Amino acid sequence: MEKYAVSSDGQKIYYHESGSGNPSIIFIHGWLGNSEWWKDQLDYFKDQYHMVIMDLAGHGKSDTSRQDWTSTRYADDIKAVADSISSSEIILVGHSMSGAYVLEAALKIPKVKSLILVDTLKDLDEYFSEEQAEQFLFTHYRSDFKNAVENILPQYLFAEKTPVAVKERLQSEFLQNEPETAISLLLPLYKTDFRDIAKQVKIPVRAINSDNSPTHLENNRKYLKNYDCIDITGTGHYLMLEKPEEFNRILDKVIKELQ
Repeated sequence: MEKYAVSSDGQKIYYHESGSGNPSIIFIHGWLGNSEWWKDQLDYFKDQYHMVIMDLAGHGKSDTSRQDWTSTRYADDIKAVADSISSSEIILVGHSMSGAYVLEAALKIPKVKSLILVDTLKDLDEYFSEEQAEQFLFTHYRSDFKNAVENILPQYLFAEKTPVAVKERLQSEFLQNEPETAISLLLPLYKTDFRDIAKQVKIPVRAINSDNSPTHLENNRKYLKNYDCIDITGTGHYLMLEKPEEFNRILDKVIKELQ
């Protein structure tokens, strides 16, 4: 069932529910993504759990008129959906930039019992500043966004075995955005030191990561007291799209261990 929640600044936030039971699992996409990125998970788990997929403001079917793009606003988008569903126990699943935002959202939603991070926050001590983001990312987006999407970002987002269909789909979706919009949607990630937020998170946090870059367990455990990680080999940044069957089996195992 398709529905809308209202975030703290009045933005209408799209979400879709299916299945029933506890826990409710809310899936949050990454930068320039949308709820459709989780379709394989929705189909796989719909007979086991109450499944919720959502679009952050500025993405998918949600409102795009926000003026104040901050991590707090994104966390409020997640809270708006969590507050709108009928559930006594919630697991948040955050991919890419949304890994940071589910940490912040968890501090606002008492019903959240655990977090699952998908290829994100692999080293909390590796802080990328707003100035560095401008130098290494945003300047390329402004000068030639199409070239950045097709030739620069693939070096970081895709692996040798990433399916061509996945690459083409994602690049097509990215290029539906104007460069300044893409920058505005990503900038909040570099304006907040999420280590301070991570220190406040007391619930279990599990990660499912690509082996395309290393996960620094000990660094993350300095901030997240109950943290562990599983790697999926031979994938890029979009595990749930690149190897959905393996990702679903691992996610199923992680969810069951968290209950």
